[in-house]
Amino acid sequence: MAVRSHAQLKQLLDELYHRYSRPVFLSTSALSIPHQYASPEDREIAAFVTASLAYGNVKQIHRSANTALDAMGDSPAEFIRRFDPTRDPARLQHFVHRFNSGLDLALLCHLLHQAIAAEGSLQAFFLKGYDPTHDDIEPALTSFVERMLSLDVSAFYSPGTLPAKAGVRFFFPSPAQGSACKRLNLFLRWMVRRGDEIDFGIWTEVSPGKLIVPLDTHVARISRQLGLTKVKQPNWRMAKEVTQRLRTFDPDDPVKYDFALCRLGVLKQPIPQAPAKPGDPHRPE
Repeated sequence: MAVRSHAQLKQLLDELYHRYSRPVFLSTSALSIPHQYASPEDREIAAFVTASLAYGNVKQIHRSANTALDAMGDSPAEFIRRFDPTRDPARLQHFVHRFNSGLDLALLCHLLHQAIAAEGSLQAFFLKGYDPTHDDIEPALTSFVERMLSLDVSAFYSPGTLPAKAGVRFFFPSPAQGSACKRLNLFLRWMVRRGDEIDFGIWTEVSPGKLIVPLDTHVARISRQLGLTKVKQPNWRMAKEVTQRLRTFDPDDPVKYDFALCRLGVLKQPIPQAPAKPGDPHRPE
């Protein structure tokens, strides 16, 4: 693939952003599921559940997320606010998504319930570890994961200690362990970004400029092909490097390109060639 200059790469990324960041492409993304809800509170919970299950193929993710949310009734937010660990896990007991079970989903609901009960909202719980002077959300995300996994689990595990291999841990990977944290970064993108019809912009106290790209297999592969990273494995180091490069194109909203880059992979589209220079007879007009 031809080497692109900084200006050529910015032009290409901006063209992809404007081409794909439209509601018509939401059906190809798990983000379409929280878009089914009208209230910010329901969107927030539906987004967290959906993002937590965003591994596997798109159809499987859609099916599992819809099954989980259907079990919660008309309002996922109300279900979480009223969640009772002695009553409500029965509604989720038959849920299965690859290697996560109904027990894992029920405990996730219990942790979300406690976080919201403690701070008033999931955003407020996240903000307990957020400092706007930090370079990015890495410290906040690490804190969020540590505090979520330290909440009470005694209704599920006796004597109240979360086992090292508990399935719910899969929903809370940490940058401290080097994970790319794709699904948590995806949730944060959905909540924080604003300015288009894709992401929700509900969490107004977190800066979009602090976000880290949600690095899935598509974005990792395409980022390497575009020269956005030299890291070979999709881990936290790669996510940071890709984000730092994207920040040179838009420092206030670097992860705005994520949805478009992911569409290239999901839709199996080739990466466009470098834009031709003005005056090139082969330049498309």
